[in-house]
Parts: sequence; C-alpha cells; structure tokens
Amino acid sequence: MTRGRKILITGGTGQVARPVALALAADNEVWCLGRFGTPGVERELADAGITTRHWDMADTSEDAFRGVPQDFTHVLHSAVDRGEDGDVNRTTEINTVATGRLMNHCRRAASFLYVSTGALYARRTLDHAYTEDDPVDASADWLPAYPVAKLATEGVVRAFARVLGLPTTIARLNIAYGPGSYGGVPMLYFRQMLAGAPIAVPRSGQNWCSLLHTDDLVAHVPHLWRAASVPATLVNWGGDEPVGVTDLLRHIEALTGVEARLLPSEVTRETYRFDPTLRRRLTGPCRIGWRDGIERTLRALHPQHVQV
Repeated sequence: MTRGRKILITGGTGQVARPVALALAADNEVWCLGRFGTPGVERELADAGITTRHWDMADTSEDAFRGVPQDFTHVLHSAVDRGEDGDVNRTTEINTVATGRLMNHCRRAASFLYVSTGALYARRTLDHAYTEDDPVDASADWLPAYPVAKLATEGVVRAFARVLGLPTTIARLNIAYGPGSYGGVPMLYFRQMLAGAPIAVPRSGQNWCSLLHTDDLVAHVPHLWRAASVPATLVNWGGDEPVGVTDLLRHIEALTGVEARLLPSEVTRETYRFDPTLRRRLTGPCRIGWRDGIERTLRALHPQHVQV
C-alpha cells in the first residue's frame, strides 16, 4: 500500500484515474488534473478529500500549471487526447507536448507512471499473446490517430526520463473495466446491446484481449511506481486471462438475456491479448477473474438487467 505520499493523477474522470485517485485518497494527499467534463465527478473527488485543478492538455501557456505544486512524490499520467477527429498531427502535438511539460513540472518526483496502450503493436494473429518485445507500428483502422500519438508520447517519456533523471514506468494498458467511471469497453458493448445496435466482429475468428478489473488495476499502481527506473521500464498492463471478445459478449448475454447482434466486418474495435509474464513479476497475479468481474460490474451499473 502507498501511504503518506503526495500524488498527482491526470485524467481524473477516466476509467483508470478515477478509481486510483479515490482508493489512494484515504492515506495520501492526492491531486487530480483534468477537464472534468462528466457531471458530478469533480464533486465526488473533492468530497473524498482530493484537490482538483482544471487542465487542458492543449494549453501551452505559462499558466497551464498555475496553482499546481511541484513537490509530488508520485505521478500517474493517464489523461489523453484520443484524436477523435482523426487529425494525427494535432493529436500527436497535444499529447507529446503536454506530457513533456508535465514531466518537467514534476521532475523531482520519485516515480512517474505513464499510461500508454497496447493498440500500437503491429497486428499479428487475433489470438497472438503480445510481449513487450513485439514490434510496433501504431497502425489502426479504428481511431487511427490514437496509437500514433501514444507511440510518439512514449518516445517523449523515454527521453524526459533520461534527461531529467526521473524514474519512469511506461505501462501499455489493455482494456480496463469495472464499476468505477463508465464501466469500460465491456459496458460500452452492453449499451450497444441494449440499444439493439450491431457490434462489429471479425469475419473469421474473434478479437482477443486481456481484461483488467479496476480492483486489480488499483492494486498494481504502487508496484508499477516501484518498478520505475531510468531508462524507463516498459510493461504490458492487462489481466492474467486471455478473453475472446465474442466470448465476452456471449457471457453478457447469458447474464442479462440481452441479445448481442454481431456484425462481421473488416473494421472492428481493435483489441490485443497480452503475455502477462513481466507484469505478474512486477505486480503479482490478478485477483479478479474476468467472468466474475463482468458480473460484478453489471450488478453495480445495470442491476436491473442481471438475471442470474
């Protein structure tokens, strides 16, 4: 457990940052930076004793970090501009510059954790278990600017870790889910199911992933801070169990009785299965199995639909 630290967390409304901030607030001084566009979240964080500050990653002015201290002991940077408009240059500029400025602002920290993505790996077979040494190409048909910006920002993080002597971990996140925030990708799928909307799946086989329940994610964070080093430590951050996305949808169907309309397509939400060997060595095993985790999440966010 992490106690008595001064912690800065960015992206305070997200599926990663929000549960981590709330979990650490009881025993640490926690600050959250973000846009706080989701109604009620900033108040929830403040009620938990967390200090919030509004931060726009596109703000390059001298006032971007006004009122934000520099004496944090630990930083978790999960805020991201996802590039929804498809503009690769704009998305890359915002993410790289904001991250470099944040690292410089927090250069005295004992540990900096950057949340990257597994979506930047060069696609192999759908069930390939990606390791940290697998080649990357940041090429994606779905949300194409996102992995490019993440890969570019990893380069900035590696450089600033060395230049500043700032111990750093780069954690390539898989799919985080759980009752915190909006529930993650599985609950986005469930909302599509409720609306009767089709869900794109591969024409042959199924996509695979390594779901990570937020209880495990929260438990991993102190270990990933401890693993920080110069040069930066790189680790795939996902769950222990490989999960087929079609199997996931069928499990949600069985729990709720709501049909998943699968639409074979050339373009799907790209997911990746991780080899958990290195992450398990750094954090220990996960505690929440994916089937149990999905049921818990449904019961927390959509209890009226759970039939078992």
